[in-house]
Amino acid sequence: MTRILIPSAGPSTWQQFLAKPDRQWVTGFSARTLAYSWEAQLGWPPEVANILEQAFGPTELLLAIPEHKTPLPGGRRESQSDVFAIGRHGDGVVACTIEGKVNEPFGPTVKDQMRDASPGRRERFDYLCAALGLDNCPEDVHYQLLHRTVSALIEARRFAATDAAMIVHSFSPDKRWLAAFERFVGLFGHKVEVDRTINIKTPDGKRLVLGWACGDPRHLAA
Repeated sequence: MTRILIPSAGPSTWQQFLAKPDRQWVTGFSARTLAYSWEAQLGWPPEVANILEQAFGPTELLLAIPEHKTPLPGGRRESQSDVFAIGRHGDGVVACTIEGKVNEPFGPTVKDQMRDASPGRRERFDYLCAALGLDNCPEDVHYQLLHRTVSALIEARRFAATDAAMIVHSFSPDKRWLAAFERFVGLFGHKVEVDRTINIKTPDGKRLVLGWACGDPRHLAA
């Protein structure tokens, strides 16, 4: 993967980085909605900024990379964040993975993902659980939430960031799939309040912030 990044010329620039550009770039779906939301700002979308500010105080967006891929152990396929961003706050730097959602699900559950799992897939699953300090991960938890969160921790180490964050940036009017996020957050003994920060201590001592940010619905029509 190249380390040279090309500046965005606007929301349409994001389309080329999608796994299926022709099928995923649709009005009202997460990829296009997220692009228009982020490109409408000079920094963070305000709802994302709000969650980070609760955790760290004012946080400046330094860079944001659409469809950023983070390598994981146990296979060749990376975890592809809808947005990866780095922000600077008064006490350090946060590496943040963003998962955009409208009505799309969080993909397979652990049960479905691990059915007839290869040794590589088992290695990856064990790595994800260990990174999050989970001795046991229930089968009904959505696997995507595990690897997207661990991606934030991996990138925090790679960029020498003091903190990590994984935020679901949802534009669903009825907060679809919030229950799946609540199930995931419950593994750490926390409850979800939308647009509020959740602070978790990871096994390596790094602070991890989780959050559900409700996006501006006007971007659904972009």
